[in-house]
Amino acid sequence: MTHEEHHAAKTLGIGKAIAVLTSGGDAQGMNAAVRAVVRVGIFTGARVFFVHEGYQGLVDGGDQIREATWESVSMMLQLGGTVIGSARCKDFRDREGRLRAAHNLVKHGITNLCVIGGDGSLTGADTFRSEWSDLLNDLQKAGKITAEEATKSSYLNIVGLVGSIDNDFCGTDMTIGTDSALHRIIEIVDAITTTAQSHQRTFVLEVMGRHCGYLALVTSLSCGADWVFIPECPPDDDWEEHLCRRLSETRTRGSRLNIIIVAEGAIDRNGKPITSEDIKNLVVKRLGYDTRVTVLGHVQRGGTPSAFDRILGSRMGVEAVMALLEGTPDTPACVVSLSGNQAVRLPLMECVQVTKDVTTAMNDRKFDEAMKLRGRSFMNNWEVYKLLAHVRPPVSKAPGSTHTVAVMNVGAPAAGMNAAVRSTVRIGLIQGNRVLVVHDGFEGLAKGQIEEAGWSYVGGWTGQGGSKLGTKRTLPKKSFEQISANITKFNIQGLVIIGGFEAYTGGLELMEGRKQFDELCIPFVVIPATVSNNVPGSDFSVGADTALNTICTTCDRIKQSAAGTKRRVFIIETMGGYCGYLATMAGLAAGADAAYIFEEPFTIRDLQANVEHLVQKMKTTVKRGLVLRNEKCNENYTTDFIFNLYSEEGKGIFDSRKNVLGHMQQGGSPTPFDRNFATKMGAKAMNWMFGKIKESYRNGRIFANTPDSGCVLGMRKRALVFQPVTELKDQTDFEHRIPKEQWWLKLRPILKILAKYEIDLDTSEHAHLEHISRKRSGETSI
Repeated sequence: MTHEEHHAAKTLGIGKAIAVLTSGGDAQGMNAAVRAVVRVGIFTGARVFFVHEGYQGLVDGGDQIREATWESVSMMLQLGGTVIGSARCKDFRDREGRLRAAHNLVKHGITNLCVIGGDGSLTGADTFRSEWSDLLNDLQKAGKITAEEATKSSYLNIVGLVGSIDNDFCGTDMTIGTDSALHRIIEIVDAITTTAQSHQRTFVLEVMGRHCGYLALVTSLSCGADWVFIPECPPDDDWEEHLCRRLSETRTRGSRLNIIIVAEGAIDRNGKPITSEDIKNLVVKRLGYDTRVTVLGHVQRGGTPSAFDRILGSRMGVEAVMALLEGTPDTPACVVSLSGNQAVRLPLMECVQVTKDVTTAMNDRKFDEAMKLRGRSFMNNWEVYKLLAHVRPPVSKAPGSTHTVAVMNVGAPAAGMNAAVRSTVRIGLIQGNRVLVVHDGFEGLAKGQIEEAGWSYVGGWTGQGGSKLGTKRTLPKKSFEQISANITKFNIQGLVIIGGFEAYTGGLELMEGRKQFDELCIPFVVIPATVSNNVPGSDFSVGADTALNTICTTCDRIKQSAAGTKRRVFIIETMGGYCGYLATMAGLAAGADAAYIFEEPFTIRDLQANVEHLVQKMKTTVKRGLVLRNEKCNENYTTDFIFNLYSEEGKGIFDSRKNVLGHMQQGGSPTPFDRNFATKMGAKAMNWMFGKIKESYRNGRIFANTPDSGCVLGMRKRALVFQPVTELKDQTDFEHRIPKEQWWLKLRPILKILAKYEIDLDTSEHAHLEHISRKRSGETSI
């Protein structure tokens, strides 16, 4: 990366103008995207305009198109919906309306348009672009614009960001607003579960999704629902029998409630709608259960955006500005989206086409085709859901063909651990194996705190925070003899270790111990679960999303307090050990002015620059500051030191306050992301385990002594992969308990630009235009 290229980002937008609009149904996180487009646009030297009320504002012009300033997007990040308004617009559908819209853009000198909305809004944008030169000719003929104006605005660049709670846009893993909608749904499911249990009721919950079952599907995975109805996969013709049988089976196993999730667009094989009332009447008539219907409706669009949606919106906003400013008359209109945790650019019309193909396939009742077109992530969710919900635990198998797998938690508690245990236990039972649970980590394995788990042992665990099995930081090395004895005593043939950095180092110790103890030669897999997100071999770990949301909510409240008192700076200490993931991501999600982390060393000069920056900020209309500090970012510049420094330097200009968030970051009920991620990781780990046990089964015993029989299951970029713990050794900084390379460090510049620092934006990491079809095959995504 040369210095010239660095400099280019700061001058990329000089002389250009960008307009940003939100259209169609609102979605939480749209404001984060608008804020990022405005601030990054201004950072590059461009002028940025708000278009109020979607396409209607584009058509009406006048004061609906207003220039944005840096401060005009302040305090927007934590608001749901869209601050600049959205409307369904009839006028823009007619050419006459588009002519007026073109006229308004030309008069403002705007040739770059960023549209945040669903597939309808994005298709409209593409039509507009393809007609652009004809529209200009007409305007010129009618004398509404001059020849010079027409030349200046000779082409229109368009970039789309998908904002839709349904996640119904093909080509994107997650659309802006989906995660927040899941948060709303899960809050309600959790609340309903408690009342349903009290009265032994059946609840039918209807969630949004006219044509797309994503919300219904992920909700079912996240709450362990008894049944889900989605438009893409209608139930078989005798579904009424099947459903009633399932509900009564669940009751006989000792469950006090049933939950059925219905997407509003649910249909049967003949395309006839299945409504929540139909289902209720069926259950009451056939089973006589006390059954209630709850239709969630617009609650799902409301409320604060989740941390994930704020970061997604911000990252996509940055990418959109870059895509616009790098655009030429020949680049096709593109959509910026997320695949795994990578930003990608995809041709807009290819995505729209595939999205339309799904609708066509569903109208033609080609449901398998529709499922395939939805992409890998959707298919994976469906497969795991079917496994966990639709199979009865098998009757006992022939002696000798049953294997025994043990599950344990290691390290500090993290939300989602229980969901991982639940799916591990149930998939194990479905495979026809015995599953043992170990209490209190390696210590419990040494002391023999081990019991067998049945199907209902883990009932209702998905939504519970912390670690129900109990967890300890103890490592196995010093008790190898007792551990080996218990492996023999309980006939353990495979080990699933759910935990943080200790789970990984414990795995390494087990590998070492194989030289002395044959008993340790059994396959094991580590599922990363820690709020710190510091396990080598995985971009994400179970529990980090929940912690991030907790920090975010706290920061929002603190910012509100600061906004009321004015001229106040808050210094907040986050957890994470030496890993700066939580501080950085929470900084992005909460709109912090700075985030101090160990991975990016800082000196007294940096602290001084930050104080100076806040002094300047207090002269604007935004009279508050938020600074995050990772607990171990620097042993001398402690939270107290930074607080004292800011207090002294800010005298008379601002006052400072400090908060140490502490263990609240480990608690709470897991977020939908963590429930879903943990459930899928558990299922994937057990499928791998089943294969490995078969592979290493010789003469009635297990002997696994290859490096690939001890792995970390991690998410890498776009896929879930098994990596031998021994291979990950070189990628680990053991002294500081972090991986040597961490993907999220590349997001640090965005944090600084959004906080108005004049820094170099490294554009070398930018996404290149890809094609949608490439994403279908090959690797498994999560």
